[in-house]
Amino acid sequence: MFSIVNPFDATFLSEYQYITDNQAFYDCNLCKKSFVIWRTNTLDERLKIIENLIFILYKDKQNLAKQCTLEMGKPIRQSVAEVEKCILLCEYYLNNALNFLSPRTITTDGTESFVTYEPLGVILGVMPWNYPYWQVFRFAIPAIIAGNTVVLKHASNVAGCAILLEEIFIKAGFPEGIYKNLLISGEQVTNIIDLPYIKGVSLTGSEKAGVAVATKAASTIKKSVLELGGSNAFILLEDANIEKAVATAVTARMQNTGQSCIAAKRFLVHQSIYDTFLEKFKIAIKALKTGNPMDEDTDIGPLARVDLAEEIEKQVVKSVEMGAKIVVGGKRDKAFYTPTIMTNITTDMPVFKEEVFGPVAPVMPFDTFEEAVALSNSSEFGLGVSIFTEDIESIKQKIHLFEEGAVFINALVKSDPALPFGGVKKSGYGRELAENGIKEFVNVKTVYIK
Repeated sequence: MFSIVNPFDATFLSEYQYITDNQAFYDCNLCKKSFVIWRTNTLDERLKIIENLIFILYKDKQNLAKQCTLEMGKPIRQSVAEVEKCILLCEYYLNNALNFLSPRTITTDGTESFVTYEPLGVILGVMPWNYPYWQVFRFAIPAIIAGNTVVLKHASNVAGCAILLEEIFIKAGFPEGIYKNLLISGEQVTNIIDLPYIKGVSLTGSEKAGVAVATKAASTIKKSVLELGGSNAFILLEDANIEKAVATAVTARMQNTGQSCIAAKRFLVHQSIYDTFLEKFKIAIKALKTGNPMDEDTDIGPLARVDLAEEIEKQVVKSVEMGAKIVVGGKRDKAFYTPTIMTNITTDMPVFKEEVFGPVAPVMPFDTFEEAVALSNSSEFGLGVSIFTEDIESIKQKIHLFEEGAVFINALVKSDPALPFGGVKKSGYGRELAENGIKEFVNVKTVYIK
């Protein structure tokens, strides 16, 4: 048995028991049987149920948002926005899936050549708690539209959200076994990957979990997609619009209480504007309201668990011992950690070289563009980078210098249904979203006729 408590006030929410391996195998087998029928449905038939799902999401939006806020502490406005983003994703694939999955004619020396995109089978998703709906949707929706069926192991501390997800798929009219929630522990995941009819696995989570899942998938020669950690640099060049950069920086670091893989986690500012940016950034951070995440005007809620706040505290304290200075914040109260700005940063400090999964912003000056690139690329991660400059044409010629999955100019790094999402280096491999995402778990079949 395991319990879920509200991170805001530590009150008891619910208690669950992990299902046995045999029950999990039964559920997976159900999805295998459903796949045989689901794959034969036309794309139009699948998309009609996606239309129903959109309706259900609109109808249940507030209930879904409330459960998310209760279980992991996300400010309620942001929880609502997360559900709305899931709707946006469904609408995107509703409008584009036919184009993405239609056969492609290829000119060869044969009389006819074309490529088709066929589903693989049952796909396992292993998803995290920080965006309990969005992370699932961006994996599951394209996989299901492509004709696969899905089994999902969600993070244990959002088990209630996981149950609601399965319920809305049922309400939308998906046949049994198209989407199945598995209430299993992390240790049980490898047993699921071992099943011969599990044809692929997508994981969003920690580097440690990614290594374990990728190793197991590779040992059984199964496709895997990994979306792991990030330590995105947020770079202000000498000609940056400081007002715009400050406003964006606050959201980029503090949204979801800093618990995002694509959050800006290292702020690199040109020496000539460093003091000005720091002062304005400090004022903006101080203006954020910390409190009950169920209140509409709350900007910063608790971390999802007390141990997560404790880990951030350790990273900050160690960095201070190494010479860093706390400009704002730097205090923990149970699961809360105050929005924090730090200076006197060196590259060997935990707040620079590690992923800090919370509301901590280390700010570091640089003198030259080359230095900024080197600092940005010095991370083991490679998910994304934000660059602020007024010289757009110049920076476009230098995008190749950044070892990242995404480069955002004068904007925060974000996931958009129309854009491929994923990283390089220890941020993982493969892509979600857009055309790339819907084709990750399909058989790209070549047909040649002489």
